[in-house]
Amino acid sequence: MTTPDPLSAFRLDDRVAIVTGASSGLGARFAHTLAGVGAKVVVAARRADRLEALAAELPDALAVAIDLTEAGAAADLVRRTVDHYGRVDVLVNNAGVSTAVPALAFDEDDFRREVEIDLVAPYALARAAGAWAIENEHPLSIINIGSVLGFVGGGKLRVPGYAAAKGGLHNLTRELASQWARKGVRVNAIAPGWFETEMNVEMFEDDRSTAYMTDGAPMGRAGVEGELDGALLLLASDASSFMTGAIVAVDGGWTAV
Repeated sequence: MTTPDPLSAFRLDDRVAIVTGASSGLGARFAHTLAGVGAKVVVAARRADRLEALAAELPDALAVAIDLTEAGAAADLVRRTVDHYGRVDVLVNNAGVSTAVPALAFDEDDFRREVEIDLVAPYALARAAGAWAIENEHPLSIINIGSVLGFVGGGKLRVPGYAAAKGGLHNLTRELASQWARKGVRVNAIAPGWFETEMNVEMFEDDRSTAYMTDGAPMGRAGVEGELDGALLLLASDASSFMTGAIVAVDGGWTAV
């Protein structure tokens, strides 16, 4: 019997990956991680200067400054990717926002805006990329970045829009996975626990918020840079060829108790 080379399944040589919300934080890390195993990366976000700086750090990258809540933006991003590289193999739906406001102070317009960014935009992009892949009979892995707050309510955090959108994104992942499983398109999600980003930096600077994050996790700490790499590479690559519709929690056990 030939000795297997299981690590080779995690390689993404010559494949093309789109990463949204790539101008900072987790998105920038995702771009570096995918490039590190051979992927050509399309980095997308609204801040053009940051995207250009990130693209310059990667061996083969395309920066696309875009607001994915605008009509036609999702289809345009997929078109520009295919025009530049000829294909798309991986989509990481990472862009998102969160507002910590009690429900009674968070009106319908605010709620709609947050759901538009955190749920509708990922749907539009998954639909655009999925349509291209199915029409061209090309395998595609879609990875939605959910949250532990897609499993449970935010409690003391008071994030009605974010919790609703991430819960919806988790079940959208299952729905699209079930519709496209026989068409070569896999759809999975990562549900991170507490990782410091621009969006939640104030929580990490507040003692009570830090206690809420760490005391509730069996590991007793927040995540650190790099601890989502394994889940990302698993879902992006052929190593997860028999996985679809999965929501992978990377949270130090926070949702296990």
